[in-house]
Amino acid sequence: MVKAQNSQDGPVAPLWVRRPEALHLAAYAVAALVFTGQIVAVVLRGSDGPTVLSVLLAGGGVALSWWRPWAGLVVVSGASFAVTAVGHDPLSVWMMAVLVLFSVTLRGRQPLVGISIVAAFFLGAFMTVGGFRGGAIVGSAALFSAIAGGATGAALRIHREHWLTLEERAESALATREIEATRRVTEERLRIARDLHDVIGHQVAMLSMHLGAAEIGLPEDAESSRQALVSARSSARTVVVETQRILALLRLGDDSSDGEALRPTPALSGLEGLIASFESIGLDVRPSLALPAGFVEPSVGVAVYRVLQEALTNAYRHGEGAATVELREHDGRICLTVENRVGRSATRGAGPGGGHGGGHGGGLGLVGMRERVESSHGRLTIESDDDRFRVHAEFSPLGAAV
Repeated sequence: MVKAQNSQDGPVAPLWVRRPEALHLAAYAVAALVFTGQIVAVVLRGSDGPTVLSVLLAGGGVALSWWRPWAGLVVVSGASFAVTAVGHDPLSVWMMAVLVLFSVTLRGRQPLVGISIVAAFFLGAFMTVGGFRGGAIVGSAALFSAIAGGATGAALRIHREHWLTLEERAESALATREIEATRRVTEERLRIARDLHDVIGHQVAMLSMHLGAAEIGLPEDAESSRQALVSARSSARTVVVETQRILALLRLGDDSSDGEALRPTPALSGLEGLIASFESIGLDVRPSLALPAGFVEPSVGVAVYRVLQEALTNAYRHGEGAATVELREHDGRICLTVENRVGRSATRGAGPGGGHGGGHGGGLGLVGMRERVESSHGRLTIESDDDRFRVHAEFSPLGAAV
């Protein structure tokens, strides 16, 4: 799968999203500074043994939480009882416990459980051995500091997961877009190969046959004309060889069977079969076909077939309801019209969408359709409004410009 590059396809993710361990290290670094400062303060004050042990208990809980988050959180939070019991200010222990709680919730542990543990120890120590020292302000500070630590860690974790989800979706969309483009290119190469074999191969074969007939009908003394016809037949054979070489190049890397690209290209006579194939997969098609009675250039027949094929594909994937197909000859031109109702998502502003496949129907398929029509000197009109999607193509039977 192709990986999306943030610097090219969107904003760069913050460092803590790309390196979440940096936040853990920062939290533990601050907790270590608080612990170190408290130890220094205890030494300078010449505190007694119980005070030193209570501070060491809090520091041990911080260290334990690195490997055992829940156990460490319980120990460092429980140290608030010991610190308060010896008459020492529990603020530093509370800070260490809140920092550990932040790290625990950031690592994906349940925030409500962590907040409940820390708040219970804080308030328990405050209301029992602390004797409500400091009043309601200190009690509120104990409660809300626990809530703030757990909520902040959980919020950052959720934000990081959301960011990673968006990146994954962007990578998936990019890969899907490139796969779809590759598939479209492969399909078009295969269609070109079929057209070359069916149209050009047939015309060159007829040309060679007529040249042979002309050579046979020449009088005995028309040696120069005979040589010219022989040279023309040789050139026709060269065209066939070069066409086969081009076919091989077009089919290079194609996964289709060996005879797929050489299969005869359908013409106007195959339109009913094409419509039947879409009806067999569930598309409601309402055709009105009046095939031209006169001669139609093979390339024009191929173009009409392909335009109808792409239009019905879009109707099946992106439309709703029935698709109407009308083919008739008007003022010496072949007119093809395909119309269908736009899907629900398109009525909300996404273009022809919904139906069987959803999404937008105005991408590579319509571009290829327009190129196909223009290569046959035809004219293509595509109209889309809130309710209907309409494709109208006009061709000259002889391939002249319309």
